[in-house]
Amino acid sequence: MKHNKLKTIIIVLAGLMIAEGLVIICLLLPRPKKPLITPKPVAQGRIAIVIDDWGYHQDTINIISQIGYPLTAAVLPGVSHSAEVANKLHSLGVEIILHLPMEPFNGYGLEKNTLLTSMDSQKISKIIADDLARIRYSKGVSNHMGSKLTSDPKAMTVVFKELKKRKLYFLDSFVTANSVCADLAKKMQLEFARRDIFLDNIEDPAYIRQQILKLKRKARAYGRAIGIGHDRKVTLQVLKEVMPELAKEGYKFVFLSELVR
Repeated sequence: MKHNKLKTIIIVLAGLMIAEGLVIICLLLPRPKKPLITPKPVAQGRIAIVIDDWGYHQDTINIISQIGYPLTAAVLPGVSHSAEVANKLHSLGVEIILHLPMEPFNGYGLEKNTLLTSMDSQKISKIIADDLARIRYSKGVSNHMGSKLTSDPKAMTVVFKELKKRKLYFLDSFVTANSVCADLAKKMQLEFARRDIFLDNIEDPAYIRQQILKLKRKARAYGRAIGIGHDRKVTLQVLKEVMPELAKEGYKFVFLSELVR
């Protein structure tokens, strides 16, 4: 009897020792690493970048092909490479808009067939039709210069009627605080957008980066922002460097047509 009890105790103790040993071995074994999960960037806002003044040359088109994010190009209608540039940019997936010359208050440096406040509605309509025929694939129109014309309700009503008839949107570059475009577009139910930040009033990489930072803050605060730069090598090079950085932070680049209201 005593012999059986002793045998049972020995078996139990041996089992406990084996179990303890297994626990120790498990603790000493290397634990499998959890798979690394790359966190998705938090959505910060949508940004449309518009590049003005295309058509004078073709020197910077190669940079556009290297950027890889949505861009909108505003092409002037009456300069040496207008149609060719519009076609090439369109083939690269860039959204095209007509950069329509309009009368400024200073009255100098006007492009050919600039819209003037002194023109009648027939003349304005004809110029718009001719320019749109030159710049194929146009999804909208923006003003080149135009501080005087965009302040004139009569002239802009004619312009907006033509755009609405063709189902085109209007981007107000907002070169004057006297612009009537926003209120008039709302009244006429025309798809419309207004520039938030000029990116390259100074042709300096550090300045352009600071302006893009302002644009980023605007997008984060309001969910959307529109920046306008120009067809310059320095501007496009900075965008090529900065746009991937902003995309990693969660900002989404879109065509301008996605931000019109």
